[in-house]
Amino acid sequence: MATAGTDRTDMADDTSVVTRCGRTIKVRCMHLVSPDHPITRVTLDVSQVRGGVPGTWAALTPDEARRLARLLLDQVGLAEQGRRP
Repeated sequence: MATAGTDRTDMADDTSVVTRCGRTIKVRCMHLVSPDHPITRVTLDVSQVRGGVPGTWAALTPDEARRLARLLLDQVGLAEQGRRP
């Protein structure tokens, strides 16, 4: 399998978040070419911390990405209200 070229998100600044601990979390759409069927995933790429601690990478189906987004937004709401789940 090969990637299908450079996605627009590779160049956009609004597709990443830099955390207070110095990690950059990039969100991208990955397209893989397969003889049988195309594969599309939403990816999260978590960079190393300034001290060199390894990062983490995840590839999500569209449904998994939506579920993660809902979970993140739920936690944001609780955090803004100062509540615990």
